[in-house]
Amino acid sequence: MTSFDDLLSQVPIAQIADQLGVDQATATTAVQAALPTLLGGLQANAAQPQGAASLLGALDNHGGLVEGEGAVDLQQVDTDDGEKIVDNVFGDEKNTVISALGAGGGTGGNDLIGKLLPILAPIVLAYVAKQLTGGGGAAAPQQTQASGGGLGDLLGGLLGGSSNTGGLGGMIGDALSKNAGGALGSVLGGLLGGKR
Repeated sequence: MTSFDDLLSQVPIAQIADQLGVDQATATTAVQAALPTLLGGLQANAAQPQGAASLLGALDNHGGLVEGEGAVDLQQVDTDDGEKIVDNVFGDEKNTVISALGAGGGTGGNDLIGKLLPILAPIVLAYVAKQLTGGGGAAAPQQTQASGGGLGDLLGGLLGGSSNTGGLGGMIGDALSKNAGGALGSVLGGLLGGKR
């Protein structure tokens, strides 16, 4: 079943902690703050027909990375590609998003978040691609309908999917409440509300 917890289970947190030189608790907190923000940005992009088409094109190149729970090999993650994804998702607000997430308690600060987002972005796209295609192949053309079609529904499900376990809803709330001056809330509000 597609859920935020399932997506989180795909992320190799121990490998990320080693690569970034932090403990697993810090890596876990940072990942839990960054994932919903990436999903929110992707959902905002998918709400626009042009953004949805662009996103679906990107999904075609990312399906093979996610093979099963905890099976993502960090050596296979292209962080240069991840940087481009982050730039496309957040645009001019990228540094604001990084600063807001970095200000959250236990996330390791801006530098860590800046390095983490390009690692997570290809994993998120691979997961979404795999869910849309039922495990492989290219994303179906009919998914490009208004408001993202199946893509928008999938991202919406991931964003709302684990609030009953205190997961995603709580994490977004924590990220929003902990950032200085509400910057992250403003950015996500603009992304999620301003493009519909």
